[in-house]
Order: sequence, then structure tokens, then C-alpha cells
Amino acid sequence: MYAEKESMISPVLTFFNNKGGVGKTSLIYHLAWMFASLRKRIVAVDLDPQANLTAAFLIEEEIEAIWEEEKPGLTVYRCVEPLAGVGDIAEPHLKRIAADLYLLPGDVRLSRYEEVLSREWPNSMGDHNLYRPMRILSSFWQVMQMAAQAVQADLILVDIGPNLGAINRSALLATDYVAIPLGADLFSLQGLGNLGPALRSWKGLWKKRLDNWKESGESCRRPDFLLPDGKMQPIGYLCQQHGVRLERPVQAYDKWVQRIPGIYRKYVLDEEDIPGLRQEEDPYCLATMKHYRSLIPMAQERRKPIFNLTSADGAIGSHANAVHDARRDFKLLAEKIAEKIGLQL
Repeated sequence: MYAEKESMISPVLTFFNNKGGVGKTSLIYHLAWMFASLRKRIVAVDLDPQANLTAAFLIEEEIEAIWEEEKPGLTVYRCVEPLAGVGDIAEPHLKRIAADLYLLPGDVRLSRYEEVLSREWPNSMGDHNLYRPMRILSSFWQVMQMAAQAVQADLILVDIGPNLGAINRSALLATDYVAIPLGADLFSLQGLGNLGPALRSWKGLWKKRLDNWKESGESCRRPDFLLPDGKMQPIGYLCQQHGVRLERPVQAYDKWVQRIPGIYRKYVLDEEDIPGLRQEEDPYCLATMKHYRSLIPMAQERRKPIFNLTSADGAIGSHANAVHDARRDFKLLAEKIAEKIGLQL
């Protein structure tokens, strides 16, 4: 941590791929519920301007009411919006979803903040007047930590969009750990080729800004101004299991999935490939996630994770077995992630 008072800091885990449609938001939604069921206090933060994670947790009427209410701090955007003018970060107001589970809602207006972040990126390498650029560039981290401190959260889970823009750069500067959901296809693997170099570049550029801040006189005048390390440590990838589709035979799936270990090492970790290593043997593979197609509409209608469906919800017979499997799979995944990031369950 680039400051003192580490005891105040909650770890941040962001799920990211440069390619959409890989089940990222659903994964975060279910992991948030699973960690909460394991008595870990979670703050889920929606930093994707499409606000899909918010839509998973809240009904449209709730979202509309939050977006229309003229009150600072109700969404991520309303927290940072004052920085676009002459104000400062607004205190975040979390939405309590369940015991040990809180949401900082997303906002379609967050895309307006992209220009502010882009403008301050070069300004943060100046010789003076660095506080405001650094405040803005670290604003997502500041907001997350304020939210986590308010409820004494054990972990912050973050959803971001599938791009390499200024919003995601600042979101990842705020991130301790990165998990990468993947589909077994050309586009997901191409996304890895973009993502890995971007993470390393941003990490290096942020270190230069931290050093520049430390060497400035302003850092001495503001000893309590905390900044994120920009750690961005990759903890592994998650792969979607093959779904039986006539136009996509198993051979095509296997062709792509077995290339993941080598491409992940090359582009994300900047390591040598291990010849012959299969995806199912790769220690960086956090899980191969099932589709649970038949359960998803049922869970969405009842606004609960698939592993919380009951017979009263219609989960009977084979559906009941699938619910049991989903609970087992997500519990194992939560345990594996907790081990990777040093979170005691």
C-alpha cells in the first residue's frame, strides 16, 4: 500500500476481459452471494457504464428511482461526479442486498467520466499541482475504500466493461487482484493478447506517477492522502464449459480451450509456455464453469442466485440436482479464490 494505515484497506478483486459475452457479470453476481453465504462481508461495485451487475441485483423500478433521485453518492457516478467540477468525492450510499452483501450501483452516466480521467492522466506527471489529478485518477479506489470501511467489508468485487479505456484503467489501478473469465474461442484469446500487455503497461505507468507524487512537495503536505499500489496481480482464468451446439462441435471447443494455458502465460504473465500442458491441468485455471442454462431464467425471474433456488421456485428433479451442483461449484471456486488472495474463510 502506497501509504500508511493498511488496516483500513479492503482487498479489491476485479473480473476483466477485453472481450464481452464471457459470463463475467453473472460470475461476479454468484460469487458475491456465495462469499456472503460463507460469512464474508462483500461490497459489489459496478464500474461498467452498462450497469449489468446492478440490473442483476435490483429490479428496474429500484434502479430508476436511484438514478432519478438527486442525491450525491447513490451510484458510482454520483460519487465521483463532483470531481468533474470543483467539488470532491461524495460519500457512497450502499444498497444492502442481504446479510453481508452490499452493492454500490452502477450508472449509465459513468461514461461521462471517461473524458475527465483521460484529461488528468498526463497532468499527473507534471511538476506541480498534482493533488487533483491524483485524486481523480484514484477516485474509484477512494470510493471503494470509503464504501468498504462503512460496512467493514472483507472483500470488494468489481465489474468493469470489456474495453481498455480510461475508466477501466482507473478501475484496474484500484485493483489488487484480477481474474479473467474466458470463452473457448478466437475472440477471447485475442482479448488476452490485448489485456496482458495493457495491465503491465498501466502498472508501470502508475508506478511512475506514484514516484512523481512521492518526490513532490505536495506529498509531504498531504501525508494522509492514500493511493492504491496498482498491484493488478492476475490470479488466474475461468473458462466456460462447452455447451452442446450443432454449429460448434466439441473438437472446435477443445482446439481453443487447450491453447489457453500457453496464451495466458505468454501475454498475461509474460512467462514461457509449458509444452503439452492441458487446460484441465493448469494451476492458473480457477474453474471450468458450467452454463446451467435451464436454471438461469428461473433464477433471474426470482432474483436470486441459481444455487439458492428451491422446490418452491420450480427447482425439482434434474433442476434440483443442478442447483446442488451449482452450490458445490461456486463454493469450490470461492474457496480457491480466497486461497489465491489470502482471504481466510
